[in-house]
Amino acid sequence: MTNVVILQSNYLPWRGYFDLMREADVFIFYDEVQYTRGDWRNRNKIVAANGERWLSLPIAKSGNFGQSIHDTHISDPRWASKHWDTLRGVYGKSAGFKKWGKLIKTIYDELESETALSVINHSFAKTLASSLGITTDFHCSSEFSGPTGKTERLVSLCQTVGASCYISGPAAKTYLDTDLFADAGIDILWKHYPQYLPYPQLDGNYRASVSIIDTLFQAPDLDMFGAI
Repeated sequence: MTNVVILQSNYLPWRGYFDLMREADVFIFYDEVQYTRGDWRNRNKIVAANGERWLSLPIAKSGNFGQSIHDTHISDPRWASKHWDTLRGVYGKSAGFKKWGKLIKTIYDELESETALSVINHSFAKTLASSLGITTDFHCSSEFSGPTGKTERLVSLCQTVGASCYISGPAAKTYLDTDLFADAGIDILWKHYPQYLPYPQLDGNYRASVSIIDTLFQAPDLDMFGAI
C-alpha cells in the first residue's frame, strides 16, 4: 500500500502537519494553487512570555490577482535574520534551544538570500521532518501534468505516484468528490488529529496549534506525536 498526502505548504507548521506527513509514503506540496492571504502559508504562531506572537513572512505585491503559492515571493530581503533574531530572543534560554537552535539557525542561514515562499516552506518542512525521523518521499505538484479540476487534480497526482490510499485532513470533507477516488480505486483515509501531549509554554499556558518550533524549543524530550 502506498499512502499519499497532498498539502499546501505552511511556514513553520504545527505538530499535526508533521504527524500527517509521517503517515505518508509520498508527500506532495500542493503549491500550484492560489496563495491565500491571512492564512498559514506565510506565517505561524510562537509563544513568548507575554503570550502568542505571529511570525510572519512579508509578501511582495505581485500585481497579479490570484498568484499561486509557487509564484509568491517575500518582500524583505532581511526576513531570515529578523526571524532568527526573534526566535533567539524568545527561546534563547529554553530547554531545547541547545539541541535545536543550531539546526534551525543553519536553515535560516542557508535561506538568507531566498525570496520564494515555496522554497522557504519546503526547506524548513523537509529538514525538520528528516530530523524528526520522517522518511517520506517529497514532491511538488508542479512536477506533474494533469487535469485542473479540484478533485480531478488530486486523483491524477495520486495516480501518478502510484497511490492506493489518499490521506486527507478532515476539512476536505466539505469539498472532496469521494466518488472520483473510488472510481480510480484509491481509498481515502481521513486524518484524525489527537490531543497531543501538552507541555508548559513560556506564558504558563498551553495551546496545541502553534508552530512546531515552540514544541522543539520548549519540550525537546517530549514524545512529539504522543497523545493523551
